[in-house]
Formats: sequence, C-alpha cells, structure tokens
Amino acid sequence: MNIDSIQNGVVLDHIKAGKSMDIYKYLHLNELDCSVAIIKNVRSARMGKKDIIKIDSPMEVDLDVLGYIDPDITVNIIRNGVRVEKKHLALPQKLVNVIHCKNPRCITMAEPQLDAIFLLNDPDKRTYRCAYCDAEKPRKI
Repeated sequence: MNIDSIQNGVVLDHIKAGKSMDIYKYLHLNELDCSVAIIKNVRSARMGKKDIIKIDSPMEVDLDVLGYIDPDITVNIIRNGVRVEKKHLALPQKLVNVIHCKNPRCITMAEPQLDAIFLLNDPDKRTYRCAYCDAEKPRKI
C-alpha cells in the first residue's frame, strides 16, 4: 500500500486500532475541503496495531477531544514536508461541550444554551463528572 506524504498539515499517530472513525466524527473532519487519509490497522512494534489519520491541510486540532478519546495519540505538525512540531497528549482536566450530561435533573437539560462542562474525576479510570450536577459520565469511547 502506498500513502503519499503530506507537505503541509497534521498527522495523528499512535491511535488505538479502531478509534480513527471516532476521531473523524468528533473533529468534524468530514467538513474539511482537503484530503483526509484514514489508515487502519497499521502494524506497530510498540502497539501491535494502530490507526493513523493524515490531514493534508494546516488546521487547529482540538487537543481536548483527542486527549479524551485517546490520550496516547501523537499529533505531528507538518510544514514543507517536514515535521516541525510533535505534541504528546494527556487527559484534559476540563471538557467543554465535548460530552453532554444525561442526568434528567441536570440544569443543562433545562437550559441547553449552557456549556456542558465536565471535570476529570479519576485519571486512572478516565472518568469525568458534570460540573453542575456531579453526575459521572460513563466512558463509551
């Protein structure tokens, strides 16, 4: 298989195998007017299998969304065919409008214009709690 290198853009590497479509959805990559390559189940010495996403256009990537989905992702910024920056992610301490509270008594259900704010509760279990009602968000991603 031959996947061309990109001259200017972003490469998301070390994605857990099978998670690339979640990232595609959460980052709204379908709305871009450029080439986006999703490479699934690539052999990796470190991970066994991994996914890679190549975006052939410079763009700002929501690091909070990526960190929530998979904090082990590496974000590579490419300019003129050369990697100029490599970012390692971590679980974000705070998520704003990334996930939403399902508690029917939460103020965000009655007031949908409020930002959905979740705070990291347990980094080991990767759980978040709603800032308004303290409901725990079960991890589904």
